[in-house]
Amino acid sequence: MRIDIVTIFPKMFDCVFDESMIKIARRKKLADVKTHDLRKWTHDRHRTVDDKPYGGGPGMVMKVEPIDRCLEELKTGAWLDKEEKVILLTPQGEKFSQKKAKELSKLKRMIVLCGHYEGFDERIRSLVDIEISIGDYILTCGELPAMVLCDAVIRLIPGVLGDTECLVNESFEEGLLEYPQYTRPAEYKNMSVPEVLLSGDPKKINAWNRQEALARTKKRRPDLVA
Repeated sequence: MRIDIVTIFPKMFDCVFDESMIKIARRKKLADVKTHDLRKWTHDRHRTVDDKPYGGGPGMVMKVEPIDRCLEELKTGAWLDKEEKVILLTPQGEKFSQKKAKELSKLKRMIVLCGHYEGFDERIRSLVDIEISIGDYILTCGELPAMVLCDAVIRLIPGVLGDTECLVNESFEEGLLEYPQYTRPAEYKNMSVPEVLLSGDPKKINAWNRQEALARTKKRRPDLVA
């Protein structure tokens, strides 16, 4: 998968994309992640990417021209609508989920637009395919949501994680939170690992895992059960 991230703060991504699973995915050539400074597509000496909103109001608004020129350049060549998408990160977008991450992980390419300031010129929405929000709260910029999006999507690309079993039993995969997990030692400060997990009986362990996952989901996220 190729991911192009359009941002005015490209250096923010350096430490995140050079660590952990994203670094592994890049090293294996399973994910090609590039950042692009939006200011490259400005034509004034101040490299302006924002301006005051028409009609007044607080803050500044991201301009349409640099983003349009940027997308025109990045989309040169054969652009396949079904396999390549332009994504706008905005609080007004569809709420990001594990289901959406799976859907995006099947794409050949994503162009991700990071917002800043007060918002986007409304005409920018006509240039994108998908609008995504990572939650009902406001951040200072779209770079952090872009990192979350990339991490969630890249780890689902076949071959990135060594053990594919990890993906099957994770929270939200079957509409449930993940069951409790333990490791050595079996006893620690009067806290014990449930005996069923020490039994070595896969049938009993699987039943316990399922029961605990359901109980935990009912208690912590009843909306998922509903």
